[in-house]
This record gives sequence, structure tokens and C-alpha cells, in this order.
Amino acid sequence: MASIRIFTSALLLLFSLSAKSQLKGVWLTDVCSDALDSRANIVEAVELCREVGINNIFVATWNRGATTFPSRVAESLTGVAIMARFAGRDPLKELIEESHKRGIKVHAWFEFGFSCSYREEDGGAIVQKKPHWASKDIEGKLVSKNNFQWLNPFHPQVQEFMIDLIKEVVISYNIDGIQGDDRLPALPSTGGYDPYTVELYKREHNNNLPPSNYRESSWVNWRADKLTQFLGRLYREIKEIDPQIIVSMAPSIHPWAKEEYLQDWPEWLKRGYCDIIIPQVYRHTIEAYKTTLDAQLKYLREEDRARFYPGVLIQVEDNVVPSQKMFEEILQYNREKGFNGETLFYYEGLKHFKDILIKYK
Repeated sequence: MASIRIFTSALLLLFSLSAKSQLKGVWLTDVCSDALDSRANIVEAVELCREVGINNIFVATWNRGATTFPSRVAESLTGVAIMARFAGRDPLKELIEESHKRGIKVHAWFEFGFSCSYREEDGGAIVQKKPHWASKDIEGKLVSKNNFQWLNPFHPQVQEFMIDLIKEVVISYNIDGIQGDDRLPALPSTGGYDPYTVELYKREHNNNLPPSNYRESSWVNWRADKLTQFLGRLYREIKEIDPQIIVSMAPSIHPWAKEEYLQDWPEWLKRGYCDIIIPQVYRHTIEAYKTTLDAQLKYLREEDRARFYPGVLIQVEDNVVPSQKMFEEILQYNREKGFNGETLFYYEGLKHFKDILIKYK
């Protein structure tokens, strides 16, 4: 009966996402932005979102091994319940309250996913507490890519921690959705050589060791499928708590996402493991944007198009990326392709494109 209720709710959710009022989202970060630093700032941010037609906010809740909400789960692991910057407050609760007053949905974005630290070569507090949770490369070193360090997403204790952290938000807050991105579920494809994962692979492959070439296709597929299975479990457990919760994912573009981070998101859609997919179609010219978006659509089944929304880059740190002309051309192209919505990275960039966003409300 539970599975029937989940299936029925999923159909209703998909119908609502396909209606005239579709997803126009923005990522709200705790980095390079002070939007979460006070309730007054939150009100200002939500008011701007309402003005320009944003109806879904994806807010960072998990970053560098800490949370932007008071978390018993995180505290039990690291001894820290919330980032020091937000001590004594609950920015997530404040954002939900102010957003819902204005008819805007809020999604808890678990930005760091299975990454445990940034620019901390020892893996930070989590790896110090749980060294056996670390992901290792072929040389036995902690996996680090683009200055992000990684936990082992195949280890059952790591999976339990992540699911408990996400479920804590779903149970404790009037949240509309949860989201993973290019770090959840994910792992740089250089990883998977830790003792636990090697033994797991051997048990399933007649005691043979994993290929030493981390790009070997069967090895990539095996690890990617393990992450897909994790997502399936996460999806089921979230829907059992509340079938109306939207489970969205914002991975990198395919097939690069699978080759580099073991994210096989076309398979996630086929198996019904996410309600919305928002690939990061982050490009710096309109030609590259169009080419990349067109390439992504080739991996979509027709029945999955209603769940697909492009992720659009509008600002990196303090740098506004597209020109006014390019940004409007992106929105025009998305509409031509039948997408009445996208999600913008990130909130601070909204201020530079107000007139265009209002025009496309």
C-alpha cells in the first residue's frame, strides 16, 4: 500500500510540475552572499525573488561539513550543531517562513553532498573523527578534486549519515523539497580504492581487484550504479515520510557527469529516482549554451522532459557571467525548447537582471 501511495503522489506531483506555473528557481548560497546572515536580509532576498518571478529557492543547508540549520545529526558526528556564523539562529526556518508567506517554495540543497571539506587536505573534521569514511584513490590518498575532499559514498555508515541528515530536515521543517547536486550522489571517478569498496567489488567479481585504470568502463558503471542505488533508497525513504516532498537533483552535464563524478542521471530518471533534474548547463557564450543544452536533450526520453529544467550560470563569486543580451537569449532559447523555467546560479546575480527576469515572469 505504501508503494501505491508513493506512486500516486508522484503522479500528482508530476502533473503539478507540468502545469502553467512551472519551476523558476534560484540557488541561495551561504558563500559570497550575506542573504542568510539576518532575518532582515532573508526578507530582502525573498522579496527580490518574488519581484522577479522566482517561485522556488534552493538554499544551501550542508557546506564544508557543517549545516545552516541546528542539526542533531551533524552535532552527534562533529560536535557542531550549526555553522558558527549562524549560532543562535535558524536561517532555514526563517527562510521557509518568509518564503511561504510570499508563495515561494523552499528546497533544502545539500550542496556539499559526499564532499567533506574544501581546501583541507586532511579532510576536515569528519575525516578526523571517522578516518575509515574517507574515499581513497589508487595511491591510497584521500580523494581530492578541484580542492574538494571526499568521503566514501559506498560505505554504509557514510550513506546512513547522509540519509539521516536529509531526513532530519524533512521531518523537522515545513520544507517543500530536498536537492542533491554535482556532489550528491557523486564521487570523483578517481575514487573507490579504499579497503571497504575494494572488498565489496571483490565479493561481486570472483575475488578480482578493481581495474587500476579508474576510467575503465565496467568499473565506472559499477560505481555509478552503486550511487544510483543509493539515490533510489534516499528517494523511497523521503517519500515514505512525505510523498509530497520534491526530490530534485542538479548534476553536471551528461556524459561528463558520469565519466568524472559517476553520476548517471539519465538512469536516475528512467528508474524514477528524482522528480526534477536540473543539469548545470553553465556556459559563457550563447553558442556553447545552445549546443550543450541540445546535447543534454538527446539523453532524455520524451516522458522525462516535464522533469527537466536547465541550470543557468549568472554569477561566479563577484563576477557576473552573461551579458544582458546573452542572458535574454538564454531565456528565449529555453522557451523555444519548451521549458517554461530554469534555475539560476546564484541569488546575487538576480540583482543584475531584474528587468529581464520580470519580462519573462
